[in-house]
Amino acid sequence: MTSNQSNTTNDFRQELRVALVHDFLNQYGGAERVLEALTEIFPDAPIYTLLYDPVKMRGKFKGKDIQTSFLQKFLKFLKKRPKWLLPFLPTAPETFNLRDFDLVISSSGAWSKGIIVKPKTVHVCYCHSPMRFVWDWNEKYLSDQNLGRSRKLFARLLLNYVRIWDKAAADRPDFFIANSKYTAARIRKYYGRESVVVYPPVEIKDLEPKSPIGDLGSMREKFFLIVSRLSPYKKIEVAIEAMNKLNLPLTVIGEGEKKYVKYLKSVAGPKTKILGWKSDGKTREHMAGCRAFVFPGEDDFGITPVEAMSFGKPVIALRRGGARETVVESETGEFFDDPVIESLADAVRRFVRKESEYDAQKIRIHAEKFSKERFIEEIKREIEDIMQIR
Repeated sequence: MTSNQSNTTNDFRQELRVALVHDFLNQYGGAERVLEALTEIFPDAPIYTLLYDPVKMRGKFKGKDIQTSFLQKFLKFLKKRPKWLLPFLPTAPETFNLRDFDLVISSSGAWSKGIIVKPKTVHVCYCHSPMRFVWDWNEKYLSDQNLGRSRKLFARLLLNYVRIWDKAAADRPDFFIANSKYTAARIRKYYGRESVVVYPPVEIKDLEPKSPIGDLGSMREKFFLIVSRLSPYKKIEVAIEAMNKLNLPLTVIGEGEKKYVKYLKSVAGPKTKILGWKSDGKTREHMAGCRAFVFPGEDDFGITPVEAMSFGKPVIALRRGGARETVVESETGEFFDDPVIESLADAVRRFVRKESEYDAQKIRIHAEKFSKERFIEEIKREIEDIMQIR
């Protein structure tokens, strides 16, 4: 981009009244990293969100103008149980007052794309995923709830209502940006909408830890690593059981549903450590010190595997979702085809056999294709093109 083009872009953004909308600010993950990068592009934009928990966000977005929905006034007992809030969630984003803005960007994995704006306001949705639990995982979601016949019937009717709302809400954005080609295909399938792909931002610069983790010992004693939100769809238990089978060290960083975390601890072997939440600095130290990164679940993109690759670490990933766009087989990692113990164990064995063939520098260079700087420039370009069209 030339100097004149850069000045034009800056002036162009300064003229816009912009708002950002995000589903929830009550846990920190890949979607929230996207929102952070958007706040760098539009630092004065207020953030509208259904629920905000400053304690769980641990200082993220501190100082920002955060506007919450009526759900924020609900009892803490209810706010901690998202399933109980489901009947209210479609209505919540529709109540945001966004009439004063020229441009609204929704960062949506479910609800925020359902905002209602004036005809002259441009609504761009950065879509992390169409709702899985009402589309491709609808029946699995119902079967996992252990509901009785009458409660299952009610749940099915409620999910049908949410699915109808979700399809209608998907007609509201003027433009869709998808976080991967995989997500773009699902947007096309379920919503009948086209989208452009802008991969999420990954922190590449200044990732070297200031001090190494303890005594990492020999290569055979180095640990494999998972950094993830601890939810059942992430399939962390498959990785734990596979490493138990192979008698290899595994470290898991992340927090999530208490019931699921308790289950993971119950199946963890003597060489598995479940550390819970760790700061960015400590997480990066573990990435720098691990033997390889394990990504056992299906995700729409998956930022943490790319972060691990930025340290030159190979990734062992399920051959589904966004991982197929970020991991290059036999160059930056290994794939396994099914989210089951033996399939993952076979992939780990393949990795061990050819571990010395991996080139850490090539893996780092590959990760740079997904940098935050690249994300910011691509989003700026897309927004500028969209606003000029309008």
